[in-house]
Amino acid sequence: MEQFRLPKIPMPKLELPQAIQDVLLEAEEKLAHRPKLLQLFKNCFPNTLETTTKLMPDGTTFVITGDIPASWLRDSVEQVMHYVPFAKEDRDLQRIISGLIKRHIQYIHIDPYANAFNESANDWHWNKADQTEMSPWVWERKFELDSLCFSMRLAYAYWKETELTDIFDAGFKAAMVKIYELFLTEQHHFEKSPYRFTRNNGIPTDSLRNHGLGMPVNYTGMVWSGFRSSDDACDFHYNIPANMFAVVALRHMQEFAEWVFRDIDFLAQLKALEADIDHGIQLYGIYRHPTFGPIYAYETDGFGNYCLMDDAGTPGLMSIPYLGYVTADDPIYQNTRRFALSKENPFYFEGKVARGIGSPHTPDDYIWHMALSMQGITASTAEEKLEMIAMLEATDADTGFMHEGFHVDDPTIFTRKWFAWSNSLFSQLVYQAMKDGLL
Repeated sequence: MEQFRLPKIPMPKLELPQAIQDVLLEAEEKLAHRPKLLQLFKNCFPNTLETTTKLMPDGTTFVITGDIPASWLRDSVEQVMHYVPFAKEDRDLQRIISGLIKRHIQYIHIDPYANAFNESANDWHWNKADQTEMSPWVWERKFELDSLCFSMRLAYAYWKETELTDIFDAGFKAAMVKIYELFLTEQHHFEKSPYRFTRNNGIPTDSLRNHGLGMPVNYTGMVWSGFRSSDDACDFHYNIPANMFAVVALRHMQEFAEWVFRDIDFLAQLKALEADIDHGIQLYGIYRHPTFGPIYAYETDGFGNYCLMDDAGTPGLMSIPYLGYVTADDPIYQNTRRFALSKENPFYFEGKVARGIGSPHTPDDYIWHMALSMQGITASTAEEKLEMIAMLEATDADTGFMHEGFHVDDPTIFTRKWFAWSNSLFSQLVYQAMKDGLL
């Protein structure tokens, strides 16, 4: 695990938008019979706004991940996604979310290969000795395919919820073109890509092998990724959940091209790329498991080698319907879900107080709160949703917040006491259960 941390940077506490205050009042009523769960929700639901969000003078919004003073494209989106459904009538919330989208567009123009950025060009980096093409704006330059997809996910959700188009300027269109061109390049990583990354810190999962190029891959139509959503290096560089997410992002971009920018030629290019990636997923990304039947692999190299696992991060196999690639009743997804929640998944752990999915990013026998939240969000039964909420409620170590990983036998042993994404995903599950009348 990474050890280096810059000093904690205090973020100005925002006044909560009225829509968010209204949700907290709603919870006071609906969760009154569950005082601990109510307090957890009251802590976690506004946590992103209260501790990680800064409104910038240029109209953008800077959102740090929590205990690291940098903004991950992926994390910052998931930190605010649970606010999007309340933005239609709340101008303060619109300012926050649209500002984050605009800042993402700025970052994509600075470096579409980077995963995490600074508030300014302050030249802060996770590791100043990284061997890659760094910028003073870039905190870390691990290319993770999902990062760019998250930027499009937030823009799409905001547009659909509010019907506002202020985010769609020439810079947004140019960022879409950058994403499209990068995907095309990384379909042929070894032949065309300028990207290299090594970090000589003694942690193998922090570097790409083969002089920063990564392990060999065969052409599949899918897009190469250096790292996973955990920031760990891929074993085989076609990450299936990330490529599924790329398909969804390209579908969003097609709607932008058709209905906002009226660019029919670009629309056709986006459709062709989506078809290539999706064909690759269906042809190379499905593994015939002897116990579970056809399942989606976590990674492949296109040469017939597979990584069979699931990781607590999003995108992962559990989150496939959450991201919109298939619905939760898809037969292959259901097979995959049963695999991921079994001991066939090397990162599924069971203990005295909890059972669920962890990650190679944390030690064995550590379950992630995010994995439990995602299992609840994607569950098809009320019983499973409520089971996950009860497990989350029982494993906060009486801190009032969610964490990264915690030990299956003792939730007081955990990583990252300030991890806003985990708080947000928990809040999304609890609010969904409240609206469905389950709590």
